[in-house]
This record gives sequence, C-alpha cells and structure tokens, in this order.
Amino acid sequence: MAHKHHNNNPFKNTENLDEEIKEETAQTAENKNEATEETNSGLADLQQKYDTLNQQYLRLAADFDNYRKRQAQEREDLLKFGTENALKKMIEVLDNFERGKKALENVEDCAKVKESFDLVHKQVFDALAKLGLEVIETEGKPFDPNFHDAVMQTPTSEHPEHTIINELQKGYKMGDKVLRPALVNVATAEG
Repeated sequence: MAHKHHNNNPFKNTENLDEEIKEETAQTAENKNEATEETNSGLADLQQKYDTLNQQYLRLAADFDNYRKRQAQEREDLLKFGTENALKKMIEVLDNFERGKKALENVEDCAKVKESFDLVHKQVFDALAKLGLEVIETEGKPFDPNFHDAVMQTPTSEHPEHTIINELQKGYKMGDKVLRPALVNVATAEG
C-alpha cells in the first residue's frame, strides 16, 4: 500500500516560511534597536540620578564631618572653660588656706583654730556649690537607691521601715547627676 504525499502540513507552508522568518527577524531587530535606545536612555537617566544623589551624599558627608569636628571642639572648649572656672574658684579658697596657715602659726587657742577651719571649710563648700555641687539629703529621708547606698541595715521599731537612720559618708550630686551616692544605714522591720 503506497502512501500518497499530500501537502497537508499542519504547520506552515514551507514556501511562505522563509519570508515570514525574514519579516520576524527584521521586526525583532527593529524592536531590539528600540529596546536598546530605551535601555540607553533609561541608563542615562539612572546615571544622572545616581550622580546627583552621590553629589548630595558627598556634600552631606562633608557637612556632617564638619559638624562632628565643631561639636568635638565645642565640647573640648566647654570642658576647658568649666575646668578653668572651677580652678579660678578654688584658687580663692587656696588663698584663704594660705592666709589661715600664716595667721595660725603662733596661735595656741584651739577655739580660734576650729573657727578658722570652719570658715575655710564653709568657703570651700560655697565655692563648689556655685559650680553646682549639692549635698544629697539622707537622715530621716526614705531610702532611694538612685541617691543612697545602703551599707548597713538596722532592725528597729524607732524608725519607719526603709528610712535612713544615719549617714556614714556624705553623697553629692550636680543637678540630677549623682557624683557620689551617700553611704547610709537603713531601718528595717524588727524580726
């Protein structure tokens, strides 16, 4: 049984196939050119945006660096200025110590020595108070771990629980900043 060769190709007629391939190739090339132009245009836009952002970043980085240097210098100046002021105040105290020392060389009266000592002590504290030094209050006050360090606890019924009975060492602060907590004895409930 011989098969007849029919031109019933379910795909395409091969005669027209070459022409269609050429047309599609030309169209693809045209599309590629358009796409390349669009890509190049898009890349140019992105490059421009990148360059602009990069320049802004560099300016910002330079500004921040200058700001950081200025802040560091201002902080250093403040510390120096603060220390300078403190030293100037303490020089006055030192002068009084020197005067007191000379005045007491031939004094044998203990009351006079105590009076001079108290005067100089008051001046030292006043000079430091002008710089912001404050004594932390303790005796009779409620215990506060932010300002007090309980180094002793005494069971007692004479004072309310968690009340400071007495101070073992003065504490100091400057504003809200604790420079040294007060060492205290705190009342606890009796067993």
